[in-house]
Amino acid sequence: MIWIHLAGHLVLLLLLGYYLITNLQWYNYKFSRIVFHHHNPSLHILFFLLPLFAYIALREYVWIVDFLYGLALYLWQRKIDKKLVFTKRVQRFFALLLLFGVVSDMVFLIKDAKMFSTIIPMALALIVSNVIEKYLFGIFKKEAAKKLQSIDPIIVAVTASYGKTSIKNFIYQLLKPDKRVYKTPRSVNTLAGILKDINEALPKDIEVYIVEAGAREPGDIAEIAHFLNHHYAVVGKIGEQHIEYFKSLERIVLTKLELLQSKRLIKAFVWDGVEVKPQEKIEFFGKNIKSVEASLDGVAWDLELDGKSYHFFAPILGDFNALNITAAILVARELGVDMETLKQRVAKLKPVEHRLQKIEAGGKLIIDDSFNGNLEGMIASYELIKSYKGRKVVVTPGIVESTIEANESLAEKINEVFDFAIITAKANREVLQEAITIPMVLVEEKAKLQEILAKHTKAGDLILFSNDTPSYM
Repeated sequence: MIWIHLAGHLVLLLLLGYYLITNLQWYNYKFSRIVFHHHNPSLHILFFLLPLFAYIALREYVWIVDFLYGLALYLWQRKIDKKLVFTKRVQRFFALLLLFGVVSDMVFLIKDAKMFSTIIPMALALIVSNVIEKYLFGIFKKEAAKKLQSIDPIIVAVTASYGKTSIKNFIYQLLKPDKRVYKTPRSVNTLAGILKDINEALPKDIEVYIVEAGAREPGDIAEIAHFLNHHYAVVGKIGEQHIEYFKSLERIVLTKLELLQSKRLIKAFVWDGVEVKPQEKIEFFGKNIKSVEASLDGVAWDLELDGKSYHFFAPILGDFNALNITAAILVARELGVDMETLKQRVAKLKPVEHRLQKIEAGGKLIIDDSFNGNLEGMIASYELIKSYKGRKVVVTPGIVESTIEANESLAEKINEVFDFAIITAKANREVLQEAITIPMVLVEEKAKLQEILAKHTKAGDLILFSNDTPSYM
């Protein structure tokens, strides 16, 4: 009988481990973040504490606990859109968890304990797993540094609170006709992600390497800067994005400015809304952008440089993109592309996927802005579609990792511009539900969003997907 109980306990341990490692993967393997900054902490009660206490109370019926818990996990993971990816790291964690689980149970069995330990093997698996990953990380970092040194490209590093992925993609498009250029894919912007991309995908014949740098806490960007020692830096617009981690705008600004710490820095292009002591290597931009006009066809603006004025038009939606494209223009000009050529290339820029991307389907005009998650950018997108003559529908979770006040401001703008709202996340539901006065519907499960859209929208509607979040939020 005891061996059946032992097997049942190991199954429970692996199920708990599945929930734990899923959350760790969501939050970049930061244990403190899943404890103190989880967007839906009630999940911990339902999928960790409850089954753990059920085992303690009903240990003689461990297989019933396993069955019910396993069924609950199965139904839960079917609904979430960010499922566990069984990477080598995850596989090593499960191997360690099983090893420590067996050893721990054998010890408790020898001591004739009434209940096998669950927390001890899980804690040991986490600790040893972190030690192994840090060791492997050191190896991967050395390999990436060696490869980068052998290629020796011009490195451009980009950071901002808003628009860093767009800036990166615009620089890439403006330089590609002349140079062999490579950029970090998608929104890869952590040191671990950059190292992985260098080791696995960075071509050996490139001339320019464009890297996006993000942060969740002070020191993150400094770590990237010290590794890359990039030649050029772009610090775009900075605001209160991720304020819940940084606690103050000042800490966010200081963290973004860590990008200037490269030993090989030739020039930095910095948004002039940041208070930085003027230096020979810093060129400010922002106030030199004049007469911005945005419509559903694109954005036009005048750019003042060296006493001259240059007119630009880009088929990119959103007046804020005048700033992002200007940053890309300055980098491309620094790397040898003349202004007339840049005007032609800017006029042919392609939008970044999920950032004010215009799509027509089923007679409906869809604006996909699901990767835009800051107040200023979201309100700018609302202003952009304000003049649309038909019915306007917004699909949004609100602003994640921001303040109540920011979401209240967003709701006020939603009331002004839209006819109908679809709220897709629980994180800001309470404040949005209270502040939004137009007709709205709440999405309980993201899997049902298509069904809700089919029911509440029709041909001729403009549907704006404004920000997005994983379903666990």
